[in-house]
Amino acid sequence: MSTQADKELFEELDRRVQAIKTAAQELQDLSAGIQAVDRNADRILASVKMLEINVTDVLDIL
Repeated sequence: MSTQADKELFEELDRRVQAIKTAAQELQDLSAGIQAVDRNADRILASVKMLEINVTDVLDIL
């Protein structure tokens, strides 16, 4: 892969990761305090953080 193709791939991955993050945050906002939803959204956000480290940080380097 070329550097430009790599950058485009990571940009698309980053967009998807950010969409997941937004969706999880919206779930928390809509949960009305339902603990199961809040806890699971927290877990999703923790996984998103790891994806950000893996994807977004690489994108910063490219």
